Amino acid sequence: MSLTRDMVEGLRIALGESRPLPEPLAAETIEPPPKRVFPNQYQRGAYAAKAAAHTTALVGIGNVGTRYATNVVLQFQAELAVAHAAVAAELPDGWATENGLLSLKSRVTDHHEYLLRPDLGRRLDEESLALLRENATTGIDVQPILADGLSAVACMGSGMELLEAFTKECRQRGWSVGTPMAARYARVWLEDEVGETVGARVACILLGERPGLGTGDGLSAYMVYEPRIGKTDGDRNMMSNIHARGTRPAQAAERLALVAGAMLEQRTSGVDLDLSGIQDRIGDAAGGLREPQVREQLVESGP
Repeated sequence: MSLTRDMVEGLRIALGESRPLPEPLAAETIEPPPKRVFPNQYQRGAYAAKAAAHTTALVGIGNVGTRYATNVVLQFQAELAVAHAAVAAELPDGWATENGLLSLKSRVTDHHEYLLRPDLGRRLDEESLALLRENATTGIDVQPILADGLSAVACMGSGMELLEAFTKECRQRGWSVGTPMAARYARVWLEDEVGETVGARVACILLGERPGLGTGDGLSAYMVYEPRIGKTDGDRNMMSNIHARGTRPAQAAERLALVAGAMLEQRTSGVDLDLSGIQDRIGDAAGGLREPQVREQLVESGP
């Protein structure tokens, strides 16, 4: 054995331990964590519970300590994914023709450009403009336009129902209705060029609205009197949140027809339109309380 090893071994003996490493210490017993980190159990107030029964909005979600409950957070994330998916969806090629509608398209070339260039979505491309001039009925009272907007899901879902119901309401009132049509990559102001081209007195575009949490199938309707390029948002009247859990298409169609009638009678729209005479028929008071709604639970946390 070398001198160095002898010296090291002698030092270990002097310290009372000749082994290279001491015995490992026994692990301490750690108390299990409590079942609830926060003592206040999640509870929903009586008012919030009653209000939540009539809406799918996030009402009375409560809290656990200083944060939302896990189920609420997971639901929020799932519903945000629904909104993203709705915005990303595109109206398939040939969908309008398959549903008996005149197929139009804006100047947008693809979905990515549609999101970045709203201005291109407000005008028809040359092919669609020519198609409109050749095939659409002109000199009509009301021209409905179904469009994808920011939710092709809504357009393909309740869009046809709303278009047909609104057309029926208009015809029952004795008005002439234009050729049924659908526009792809469309923005609201596209109704100006379409309405001006066909010589409509009122144009109404029914398009998928910007999705909210868990609501990727909502439609909005924008109406304008004497549509022409250059009209502004101040010249329009609109109704949003048209879907099965909001204002149902059949009810929305009746209300839109009432507004169209006011436009035709007063020969104006937008901020100058006086709706006081039909306010009780188009407002929420006309329908009373909505029947109880069920908010679809998309995800749940474990026990």
